[in-house]
Amino acid sequence: MTFAAVSGIQMRSPEGGFVNEPFVNFAEPENKRAMQAALADVATRLGREYDLVIGGHRERTAGKIVSTNPARPAQVVGVHQKAGAEHAQEAMDAALRAFHSWSRVPVEVRASLLLNAAAVIRERKLEFSAWLTYEVGKNWAEADADTAETIDFLEFYAREALRLAQATTPIQLPGEKNRLLYIPLGVGAVIPPWNFPFAIMAGMTAAAIVTGNTVILKPSSDSPTIAALLMEVLEEVGLPAGVVNFCPGSGASFGNAIVEHPKTRFIAFTGSKAVGLDIHEKAAKTQAGQIWIKRTVLEMGGKDSMLICADADVDAAADGVVAAAFGFSGQKCSACSRAIIEAPIYDSFVEKVRERVAKLTVGDPTENPNMGPVVNKAAFDSILGYIETGKAEGRLIAGGAPVETEAGGYFIEPTVFADIDAEAVIAQEEIFGPVLALIKVESYEEGLAVANNTEYGLTGAIYTADRARLDYAAAEFHVGNLYLNRKCTGAMVGAHPFGGFNMSGTDSKAGGPDYLLLFTQAKSVAEKI
Repeated sequence: MTFAAVSGIQMRSPEGGFVNEPFVNFAEPENKRAMQAALADVATRLGREYDLVIGGHRERTAGKIVSTNPARPAQVVGVHQKAGAEHAQEAMDAALRAFHSWSRVPVEVRASLLLNAAAVIRERKLEFSAWLTYEVGKNWAEADADTAETIDFLEFYAREALRLAQATTPIQLPGEKNRLLYIPLGVGAVIPPWNFPFAIMAGMTAAAIVTGNTVILKPSSDSPTIAALLMEVLEEVGLPAGVVNFCPGSGASFGNAIVEHPKTRFIAFTGSKAVGLDIHEKAAKTQAGQIWIKRTVLEMGGKDSMLICADADVDAAADGVVAAAFGFSGQKCSACSRAIIEAPIYDSFVEKVRERVAKLTVGDPTENPNMGPVVNKAAFDSILGYIETGKAEGRLIAGGAPVETEAGGYFIEPTVFADIDAEAVIAQEEIFGPVLALIKVESYEEGLAVANNTEYGLTGAIYTADRARLDYAAAEFHVGNLYLNRKCTGAMVGAHPFGGFNMSGTDSKAGGPDYLLLFTQAKSVAEKI
């Protein structure tokens, strides 16, 4: 693969600075009709079978991964091949062959490919959002935000790659020409989650390839279809064969084989703490023939708190807590799972939360309720188990039960427990569902101590009118993403570089100016003149 081999890529220029993709306003009748049309169109394409794509070749396997609609589990969204450990070497060989030439393709060409992919997705935005609604149960706004963030990552990382290519040393030594080059690492495993199956999957993949690496992409078994559609977009805009190799498969077989392979240079993972730590451990073990220390880029769980001070705008705070706790049924690592409230306003705040939660609607996401289903039966059972634990640990003030539907979807009521102890199980363990714990504290200082009392450190928020308290929280509230007088979800590419502390991961800061550095190594070149 020479430059000529990829010269068919239409060179798209990143005119102007980066601007976040605007969200669709579904209150406008024409947008509502357009989304309904997209859903109807995608419904006619559900159930298709997708191949593995390794080195540009299509393959089928005896084993299959069947992706279903969590709102209607009998409805098949896509049928996928199941890569096993026996496919790991084939995928690695293809990625290594592609790396030899792709790593030498000018950064302008690689960046242009991302911009072209962004343009394709922007043109078909509602179509991709409709797929997200069917495959993981996102309502229209949540699906639109996922698609918009996908476009943002592609646009932002293209510009960041061009900026990184212009890096210079801090000084030029007299008598020398000094250069600092950020070169690619090699072949990486990209292992994304199901909850942002388009944005995070595309973002990690785009960051890797725009910096010159090649990728073995193993999407979540709950959301492989949207990844297959991205693969089709990348091929459409001219991505050379082998740069991305699409390999859905079992984490225990194919995933582990790629993580442990001696030629794997890095692993980019987003998911649970348990799986992230297992990947970190496996990657740390040097294999026979391995000549580098593998790099892990890990974004794991959260147990996120919003601290509500007595002087806060209580209505705004209640709105923020409910939105952050129950958006996408609480299935975000950034979701508010604990609201910590100062005693003077505790009772009134509890009532305001109860009133707002009572107005939330739960149902089939194609009909655009506030909340859709949780992702699968295992999650459904786990969340209901935590709800039973919560009933013994506090006072149930809302929800607490599954929602039965004719189609048998995995729906759970938005659930709120009051009077929860800061050390209770539901105040410490990541539930990843629509369950909110309310904790009363006697002071701001106690509230901040509670906010910091978990093993995680991903997102957090504080509501107060006191400037000194905001400034103190900025220094002492120990999370990677802190929000002042706003909810703790909804990070925007470019404005809120995303990643957490402690057991929330390696603080990767996706969507920020440092992220591409994680996929490169710096090479200093000094020439005597």
